[in-house]
Amino acid sequence: MNNPVYIGLDASLDETSICIVDCDGKIVFETKVESNPDALHSALKGYVERAQRIGIKASSIGVWLARELLLRKLTVIVVEARHMRTSLSAMRNKTDKNDARGIAQMMRMAWFRAVHVKGVENQRFRTMLANRKLLKRKLVDLENHIRGSLRVHGLKVGAIGRHEFEARARELLDGADFVFERMIDSLLAVRNAVLEGYDRLHTMLLNAVAADPVCRRFMTVPGVGPVAALTYKVAIDDPHRFSRSRTVGAHFGLTPRRHQSGSSIDFTGRITKQGDMTAREALCEAAAAMLLRSRRGSALKGWGLKIAKKRSMLCAITAVARKLAAILHRMWVDGSVFDPGAGAVVTPTMRATLKALRTA
Repeated sequence: MNNPVYIGLDASLDETSICIVDCDGKIVFETKVESNPDALHSALKGYVERAQRIGIKASSIGVWLARELLLRKLTVIVVEARHMRTSLSAMRNKTDKNDARGIAQMMRMAWFRAVHVKGVENQRFRTMLANRKLLKRKLVDLENHIRGSLRVHGLKVGAIGRHEFEARARELLDGADFVFERMIDSLLAVRNAVLEGYDRLHTMLLNAVAADPVCRRFMTVPGVGPVAALTYKVAIDDPHRFSRSRTVGAHFGLTPRRHQSGSSIDFTGRITKQGDMTAREALCEAAAAMLLRSRRGSALKGWGLKIAKKRSMLCAITAVARKLAAILHRMWVDGSVFDPGAGAVVTPTMRATLKALRTA
């Protein structure tokens, strides 16, 4: 290829800065266009055939632009945001123009960490899971606020189911002051709207899981429910991008961080908590359900309970969550179901994790 070039895109909500450099790092072309796939494709049209790499920072707008440009035969590399931020922090002045220059130089030197861009279907499922989680959180906030407002006047809701909450609140309001009753009624109306939306999204989630054979296979593991199964599948997207199942736990931040420099002591700290936080939370919730609520026995559960007895339940939940990340991946790749009798082998990585959790 004659005169190869490297392209950096710094995308914001309204505009995208473009910088193109040659193999020596000299700027060939710079401009700023609307953050629109057609506008970007038109601006890059004369350099597409010579482009070695095109880079853009991982963000909601960046992923969308990368996906749309791919449909226009432009292969865009989505770069991990934390790694890019560290690289660009060496520049004295932070501007969109300078960021585009820095991204172009990163592409030229191949000093970047690419991000896996999920498929459109899994991205939609991810949005559905996030929306459901948001409504669930707001629903809990509303119910707690109503409970607190009633408690000030000596009215106690008590332990009640979600769908019986409104009837119980109105029962307590019988004979109350008109103004106070109207205030609580307005909160109950908002809660009803949120509950309706939550129920609708939860039904959509259950239907999606029922139609997905991979998720149904995940649910053969005790403690793994529909939410955890779909969350894990969406987070992985493509199981073949992991060469070994044991690396999935590290991908979700369930392995200890390590620090060693020169003659300093090499030590391991707490788990890294890097990667997809939603998937990590789902795996920990599934592990907790297996250890604390599930009545089905398995070698994995017995192994986790031994850790809980020697260390703590929190340590055991984290250890089982890491194991679940690897087990679910292997089930996905092999097309197998969960084997309750399979042993749980303590690997060197798991031994380091247990040590880190014990000293945390």
